[in-house]
Amino acid sequence: MNTHEPWTLERLAQLYHLPFNDLLFQAQQVHQQHFKNNDIQVATLLSIKTGRCSEDCKYCSQSGHYKTEIEKQSLLSQETVLEKAKQAKANGADRFCLGGAWRSPPDKDFPHLLAMIKEIKALGLETCLTAGMLSSEQAQALKTAGLDYYNHNLDTSRDYYPEIISTHTYDDRLDTLKKVQQAGMKVCCGGILNLGESVSDRLKLLQELANLQPYPESVPINKLVPIPGTPLANNKSIDPFDFVRTIAVARIIMPRSRIRLSAGRNDMSDELQALCFLAGANSIFYGEALLTTPLPSQHKDRLLLKRLGLNPLNMPLATEPLDA
Repeated sequence: MNTHEPWTLERLAQLYHLPFNDLLFQAQQVHQQHFKNNDIQVATLLSIKTGRCSEDCKYCSQSGHYKTEIEKQSLLSQETVLEKAKQAKANGADRFCLGGAWRSPPDKDFPHLLAMIKEIKALGLETCLTAGMLSSEQAQALKTAGLDYYNHNLDTSRDYYPEIISTHTYDDRLDTLKKVQQAGMKVCCGGILNLGESVSDRLKLLQELANLQPYPESVPINKLVPIPGTPLANNKSIDPFDFVRTIAVARIIMPRSRIRLSAGRNDMSDELQALCFLAGANSIFYGEALLTTPLPSQHKDRLLLKRLGLNPLNMPLATEPLDA
């Protein structure tokens, strides 16, 4: 359980508006108190069922409510998923995440999910699944199968949430998180920046996360990838320094969490990513794609981590000289 006093918006705003260097210095101090210096976790996220989702999340290419160019795909076979997991491990990932575009896992597919998790866990990979809302029985079955983390993002603040999603409520999401924790699994829960939210909304999201009992062990911070055909296709990009500030505050108030630099990284400069790592981000998603959005090439990521002196557990870093 969390031992600190609940975080107030006033305290969070004081942190967020510190001079930039002071905020990053504090965040890096907190990071080094709780994690091995220059440690970074590398994860791969595979879309195992793509498109035709009944939810109306305004940012999502997979929503059945919008006309996007996403290629729809039924549930992948267990053999295909296992082969992808083996490839991810060979390429340096030590965490393998599955994503299914469902409101909740269908009964007919659920046994296949359990089998996938057991097989991936047997490879020695950390496992995570995102598949919508869960019942208590489903959460317990996933735990029994060996699932380490369940991902279910809050996305934004409670106040701004109705502007983004109408097909389920904020409390629906919190209810699933509670069931995951009651089953004994770890929670992966974060949000998306650049949805049109205010700074106050970002701080309210962080407040909600940090005041969970306990706060999430894994916190993905996503930057919106505008998708043609969705209502947010023309959103203007967030100020890069505001993005870094949000990561720094997350690190300070959730000191033992993995802060995951997630969607949107393909459009970030090396310099912006370096600032995110300095602010306390200590995990990246790596591979061909993050569900349906692009990621930097694996070679580019290996080279960047080598240039920064970051130490992934299993990844073979680029071998050519840095000045090549």
